[in-house]
This record gives sequence, structure tokens and C-alpha cells, in this order.
Amino acid sequence: MTTILGLPLPVLLGQLLLGLINGSFYALLSLGLAVIFGMLQVVNFVHGALYMLGAFAAYLLLHYAGIGYWPALVLAPLIVAALGVLIERLLLRRLHGLDPLYGLLLTFGLSLILEGLFRDAFGTSGQVYAPPTALAGGVNLGFMFMPVYRGWVVVASLVVCLATWIVIERTKFGAYLRAATENATLVQAFGVNVPVLLTLTYALGAGLAGLAGVLAAPVYQVSPLMGQHLIIVVFAVVVIGGMGSIMGAVAAGYLLGILEGFTKVFYPEASNIVVFVIMAVVLLIRPAGLFGKE
Repeated sequence: MTTILGLPLPVLLGQLLLGLINGSFYALLSLGLAVIFGMLQVVNFVHGALYMLGAFAAYLLLHYAGIGYWPALVLAPLIVAALGVLIERLLLRRLHGLDPLYGLLLTFGLSLILEGLFRDAFGTSGQVYAPPTALAGGVNLGFMFMPVYRGWVVVASLVVCLATWIVIERTKFGAYLRAATENATLVQAFGVNVPVLLTLTYALGAGLAGLAGVLAAPVYQVSPLMGQHLIIVVFAVVVIGGMGSIMGAVAAGYLLGILEGFTKVFYPEASNIVVFVIMAVVLLIRPAGLFGKE
């Protein structure tokens, strides 16, 4: 049997796939964070709670409205995006032009409120959300037995990340967004409603978090604490990729997911801190991040 660094090739390939699955969630969540920070200069600490709300929206739609996974894949992100519109219009807009620290504190407080409300309503034990019948079962790849649903998560994440990058970097809407962050007054002089544009940007980032939550619901148990456990790692991913960099968020998400998977094979004790070690090294060498602007 072929071995690399003393380990069988099937083991390494299996960890590569597992890393891709974790990296898919890192990429989706960090993408939403990068969009919001890059366009609004808001360190959106409520992002983990929005991810949790996406999972709970799918769970509640199924158990109280009989709406299955596929419709929930559209409805739940829209519900979370609508909440994002309210957050931006009623709260964050009042902090526009102030030190970003105020936005961080506000969103951190919102995350605690949302998590507390759901913890009181559902407790801390996780709720089970079964994958759809069409994605049940698994596929024997020869070196591992991969659940079909987890393969779907990787594909869906790649498609959404690519589509978001195209919208931001290759469309007129994206050009307006990027211009509004550089000179909002000039863009408004051309007849563009900048406040609405910024609201839609926050809604897009919130919707991406909600979508990640729906995709995560069948993989992890739906719990009020699920976002709290993930958001710190995702912030580290965004810092490594470069704050506000769309491509950096996606690339760093997948790469760090894979690296974390390999670390579990070679040095399991370090798998929980490897992302933060890399973040520290990147900040020392390149403070703007791998893809960020100085």
C-alpha cells in the first residue's frame, strides 16, 4: 500500500475530504463576514448567531410548518437576510462613521441576546435535523465511505462562493458596492441610493450565514451554541485571508479546513489551535492578510 510520511494514502485522502467539508463551512461563513466588513467596515460579531438562526429556521419550518429541506434552503436564508435588514436599518446605520469598535460591541451584544433567547426556548441540547431523502446514504470511494450529503455540502459551498465572487467583482451591482465603500457621496451623485445598497450588502452577508446554517443542520445538531463554537475560528480565517477580501476569505477557508484535517492525523493535540497559530504567523509577516490590501 502506498504511504506518504508513514501514513497510508487512503487515510490522507480521507482527511483531505473531511477537511474540505469543514473548509466549506469556514469559506461560506468567512465569505459573509468579508462582504460585510469590506463594504460596511463592520466587524459583524453577530454572524455566528445568524448562522445558528439559519439552522433553526430550517428546523422550525420542518417541525411546525411541514416545509422540507429544499424549500428551507431558499426560505431560511431569506428569513435571516430579512433580519439582517432590520439590524442594519434600525441599529448599525446609527453607528455609520463612528469607530468600528462600536459596531463590534453592538453586534457582540446582539449575538448574546439571540443565543440567550434560543437557549431559554430550546435548551443547550442539540436538535436532530435529518438530511433529505435524495441525499441520504453514502458512496464508497475505495479509500473511504463518504456520506452523499457531505459531498453535496462541498459542491453547494463552492457554487455559492463562486457566484458571490462573480456578483461582487463582475457585475454592475458589485461595482456600485465597491465604489460606494470608496466614495459614497460621489456614487450617490450619480443617482445610486447608497443607504439601500448598504442595507442589501448586509442582507447578503446575513443570508450567506443563514445558508451555511441550513447546510450545517443535517451535519451538526441544531443548537443555540453552534455559532458560538465556530465564529472565533471563522474570524481567524478572515484575518488570515485578509479583512474584506472576498477571494482571501474563500481560499483561506478551504485551505485551513484541509490543513486542520491533516493536523488531526499528524498531531491531533494541535488540531484545535493550528488555525490560530497560522493567524499569528500571518499577522507578524503580513498584517493585512494573505490577500488583503496594505
